[in-house]
Amino acid sequence: MIRQVSALSLIALMVLTGCTGYSPAPATVIYPPVVTPVTSAQVIKHVVVIFNENISFDHYFGTYPNAANLTTNSSKFTAATGTPTNIANYVTSPGLLTANPNLNIVNAAGATNPFRLDPSQAGTNDQDHNYGPEQMAFDSGKMDQFPLSVGVADNSASAPTLAQVTGAPSIANTTGLTMGYYDGNTVTAMWNYAQHYALNDHSFGSTFGASTQGALNLVAGQTNGVATYTAGAASGVVADGQGGYTLIGDEDPANDVCSSASANVSMGGKNIGDLLNAAGVSWGFFSGGFNLGVINGNGTTGCARTTAAVNIPGHPLKADYIPHHQPFQYYPSTANPTHIRPVSTAAIGTAADTGASTANHQYDSQDFTAALAAGNLPAVSFIKAPGFQDAHAGYSDPLDEQTFVVNTINAIEQSSFWSSTAIIIAYDDSDGWYDHLTDFVNGSATAADSLNGTGVCISAGAAASALPGPNSNGMPVQGRCGHGPRLPLLVISPWANKNYIDNTVTDQASVIRFIEDTFLSSQRIGTGSFDSAAGTLDNMFNFTNNVVPNPNVVVLDPTSGKVTSGN
Repeated sequence: MIRQVSALSLIALMVLTGCTGYSPAPATVIYPPVVTPVTSAQVIKHVVVIFNENISFDHYFGTYPNAANLTTNSSKFTAATGTPTNIANYVTSPGLLTANPNLNIVNAAGATNPFRLDPSQAGTNDQDHNYGPEQMAFDSGKMDQFPLSVGVADNSASAPTLAQVTGAPSIANTTGLTMGYYDGNTVTAMWNYAQHYALNDHSFGSTFGASTQGALNLVAGQTNGVATYTAGAASGVVADGQGGYTLIGDEDPANDVCSSASANVSMGGKNIGDLLNAAGVSWGFFSGGFNLGVINGNGTTGCARTTAAVNIPGHPLKADYIPHHQPFQYYPSTANPTHIRPVSTAAIGTAADTGASTANHQYDSQDFTAALAAGNLPAVSFIKAPGFQDAHAGYSDPLDEQTFVVNTINAIEQSSFWSSTAIIIAYDDSDGWYDHLTDFVNGSATAADSLNGTGVCISAGAAASALPGPNSNGMPVQGRCGHGPRLPLLVISPWANKNYIDNTVTDQASVIRFIEDTFLSSQRIGTGSFDSAAGTLDNMFNFTNNVVPNPNVVVLDPTSGKVTSGN
């Protein structure tokens, strides 16, 4: 019996040590899950672009995520733990607040460091944001002549004594106003969207210039290709060096019944609407005031429909519809010159609304609300607020803008389309508000250029060079100096990275590149459009394994900008 037990013990030992010639069962190997990339084309079925006016990045996000939170501020902001710090602003470059280049004595009485504007100072004067003066403010990239070149003192009829009435720094009543910025106590909604979704801190205007340049770059990636212009628009166009013209001014679109009859232009070439039509993809541009049959509460109607800003002293009236903010009206193929109404809510954005005798995809912002409520959201929607809510200083302001943006986003989030939607908040230009970052990629040499001296944008020998235009036979065209000023860019979507700062260099044409990649198999407009060179928005999203990365629906209060649900 003892020998038997010993034998059994020996056999057991041999099995354990592998001496029997038999191998033990292999250990279980845990393999990492297979990561299957998912593209925007697979999960994004609706893109909504809220295109607002005249804000530089530092003007809204200069101190993000640090707000002053004064006792007098009803909207307090405290950043979430883990908020990323890889942001190019005053927080990571504090010297910009204490030893700013714009202390340069050439700025005279306007020489100043950046300074905070309180919510009570939401209504300010408009700054200069024209093609040439913006380049002069950049001063070859030294960024030190903003008060001199684009600054406008706050002495407008709507708020003639901002400093006296609200306690703003006295510098606000000089050209140094351009150095003012807001924080999370005023632009609370924008900061909360950045906390819960994705913010890009390296997004620029495709070129220098005002609203029309930004609008055209958004839909065509192109300001070259002026087809016609009236005598009154001559100062807004510049010869492109190839026998054509580039638009550098804010002239109205030709043939729009609300446009100036003496100063208007039309554009040649293609825009993103042409590509979407050819592919049978539904789309629309929804502009405040476009429906000329509406009568406002103050009795105004037609092209003269006006609304008063709620949060600006004196409540100035502004036209709801502003023709040069409507880019598709510049192109005969996508224009609706007489503002024809859609045949039905169900037809909005569809092929049934394409052509000269239809609305041709051009609608009122109220049509977007009506279509969404009726269960019709086009694949691609561009939305422009009525003038008083579009954020343009002088007649609008951050608080009125906030109301429009939050109400629009809340409605989309609470619809059946939210799970497959990407909302992009973008801007047309900086209004001349100071921003410290530059990214020069496209040169120009015209009498209107002044970045590196008279007639020069980007000096000889620099890496940047001009791109061709629609009618230039592949030759480089002039009048598109850029990138222009840095602008805010946010993505709100269940597919967006949460509380994320994207450092990818992008510009306004990056929006149409994303639309092209999502709905058009990456087809490009071509003929010199910046869409072929624009940076991607994909890094603001997380397209992995078809799993929604950011499922919470974050609803904000349209007045305060505070989160009401969805943390």
